[in-house]
Amino acid sequence: MYPHFQDVELENWHDYEIESRKEIVSLLRGIGEKNQLIRMLIQGESDVCVTSILEVDDQLDTVVLDSSIDPEQNKRILAAQGLSFETTLDKVRILFAAERVEATVFEGNPAFKITVPPTLIRLQRREYYRIATPVTNPVRVVVTLPDELGGITTFPLADISCGGIAILDNKMILGDAIGREYPNCRIDLPEIGQVTTALQVRNSLDLTLLNNKTNRRLGCEFVDIQRSTLAYVQRYITKLERERNARIAGMM
Repeated sequence: MYPHFQDVELENWHDYEIESRKEIVSLLRGIGEKNQLIRMLIQGESDVCVTSILEVDDQLDTVVLDSSIDPEQNKRILAAQGLSFETTLDKVRILFAAERVEATVFEGNPAFKITVPPTLIRLQRREYYRIATPVTNPVRVVVTLPDELGGITTFPLADISCGGIAILDNKMILGDAIGREYPNCRIDLPEIGQVTTALQVRNSLDLTLLNNKTNRRLGCEFVDIQRSTLAYVQRYITKLERERNARIAGMM
């Protein structure tokens, strides 16, 4: 569906595909409101046009885009058999596509019109989406350990991302073996629901606290997480971001 994007990062793009029309319309409107520039690539050509979203009409099922200042380029765009679009919103890459584009007029000026895309790819890089979880009422993960290590044990989270979580292991129960996997771990995300996934330890860091106690922070990656489960994680991250932004706004 997205043959024009030649990017190694898209090998697992389906993990980030958005099919919710409401969310797609909201994202497109956000791109337009922030005047984000969009790269428009014609199928089969290397020529790139820079455009922007002028209007998103949910009722008419249309997205209006700015046209090029080059008349010849506009002709090629209108004759294209497929178009790919790439932009960013809040440091996240957004990709979508259209089979065809039509000429239209917006506020008296020439413009392009496409239908609202049925799907959209949101490439969420872990470094942008790692967000600290609450300290006072921490989110917890339940890990099933061998009986001699305590059996079912609960650990607080330090942060969460679309790629995994950071666990605080102050009793040094889990060890620090990189690559070790823990199956069927359960994370209860407040107001969102329960997530079950395998976790693999990717990094370990021992921290010395102010009281001279040592705490171990284990960075763990989700292993073969289901798309429906990942959607819960994304919703929780969005919730945390909204709460953080509200706090920042309240301080200003």
